[in-house]
Amino acid sequence: MKQIRPTPASAESAEAPKPASIYDVAKRASVSIKTVSRVVNRQSNVSEETRKRVLEAVDALSYRPNVFARGLASERSFLIGLLYDNPSASYAAALQIGVLSRCREEGYHMIVESVDAQNPNLGHQVHSLVADSVLHGVLLCPPLCDMSAAIDALNLAHTRFVRIAPEKPRAGSSDVRIDDRKAAYDMTAYLIGLGHKRIGFIKGKPEHGAANARFEGYRAALAHAGLPLIEELCVQGFFSYQSGMEAGERLLSLKRRPTAIFAANDDMAAAVLAASQRFNLKIPQQLSVAGFDDSFVAQVVWPRLTTCRQPIKEMAEAAVSMLTQRSSEEGPFEVRLDHELVVRESTAPPSA
Repeated sequence: MKQIRPTPASAESAEAPKPASIYDVAKRASVSIKTVSRVVNRQSNVSEETRKRVLEAVDALSYRPNVFARGLASERSFLIGLLYDNPSASYAAALQIGVLSRCREEGYHMIVESVDAQNPNLGHQVHSLVADSVLHGVLLCPPLCDMSAAIDALNLAHTRFVRIAPEKPRAGSSDVRIDDRKAAYDMTAYLIGLGHKRIGFIKGKPEHGAANARFEGYRAALAHAGLPLIEELCVQGFFSYQSGMEAGERLLSLKRRPTAIFAANDDMAAAVLAASQRFNLKIPQQLSVAGFDDSFVAQVVWPRLTTCRQPIKEMAEAAVSMLTQRSSEEGPFEVRLDHELVVRESTAPPSA
């Protein structure tokens, strides 16, 4: 039998096309490589006409500058570090989407590091991460944003940082947040307004400053309405689905169970919806359930969750801009964003 051998591809066709270089961009735009570097690094000393011509050449050639070369050329890094320790996957995903989106707009790159907030050597861990890198700045997420060990380590390494969703302002540091206490107050007041008087609350992780603020908001709304704080209706959770399931089962096992449950995040609220099935409870006719964050999970469970929207993606974007658009000489800065009550199918007035 005659065998047909494949014709070997030419060396030229086998090779992948070489990526465009800064010299290619400069030649196409009829400018110097220094001018290309100024445009890529967003420096101001370039005319608009020249900037437009260079950017058109960058697009036409699909030029992607080397981040490390950019850093050397501009004497600064284009890397933003995101340090987090949060059991809620949806919260972490929303944060990363926001950071990545704004980093792309600003010409920066994101580096993500999961840090154990309970590590007794937290300060050393954070210092090692930033000391061995060339990060332009760091974003600290809950609960790290409230932990002195992490903050002191960044100050020791002379690394700029912005705290996302801290419990309260801190002298000498920038932050972006909502008023968690007011947000939880508004949600509790909404449930009271529906006619609920026995409202269970599932707390977040104790070391999260924002979690404590949410519990304070719940307490304040009860007090303002003249309702007592009932200890058995306040159950500890840890922002995870599993802890929400356990807390929900505990609340629903009470002899006088609540007519509404407000969880400090959406993952735990979604777990309460699942736990309610074990008790054959109809949502919201026999039990109203509310969450916090308005994360992805709040919109995909059924019934969809009534929740307090924390603009996580927008907070992350604002935090990146605070690092990229403000110099260290401008000092600390605070951004306060608004929360929003999002009413869906999981809440209703209590049944008679």
